[in-house]
Amino acid sequence: MTTEAEAEATSAPTATSAPTPTPTPHPGPRTREERVADTLARLEADVDLWVASRGHLVPLSFLWDGAAVLISTPRDSRTGRALRADSRVRLALGPTRDVVMIDGTAEAVDLADLPAGTGDAFAAKTGFDPRELATSYQYFLVRPRRVQAWREADELEGRTLMRDGTWLP
Repeated sequence: MTTEAEAEATSAPTATSAPTPTPTPHPGPRTREERVADTLARLEADVDLWVASRGHLVPLSFLWDGAAVLISTPRDSRTGRALRADSRVRLALGPTRDVVMIDGTAEAVDLADLPAGTGDAFAAKTGFDPRELATSYQYFLVRPRRVQAWREADELEGRTLMRDGTWLP
């Protein structure tokens, strides 16, 4: 006969066992308004995104100001050089089942030319302050031209939320 303590000990998960994940039911496609709201919330709350330029993809921290995305990378890095040579850029946020894709143009900017407090806001949001480093960093303002967002195949239709820099109705 097994005691209650022995039963608990034998049924307790071990350090090497992991619980079996339970699939989350898909609630169905979101409306355009829900997708725009979710996209704007992600731009406000997320800290990191993926930046692609000329076939090179890197994760960078960012600041969204309501109209543009501010990123920073070492001035002489491959990404910095690529963005100065060709301003076309694609940004990606979120996991594969909650994607936000932003196509835009990156403008190299000096922090001094941005509104007061922008550097502090970038550092506060990202927990990273390029101004404190010995390496010279370049800031880029990415102005979205096209924004797409989707979670599942049922949201592929209507995934374009912004076209030519204007949010769609």
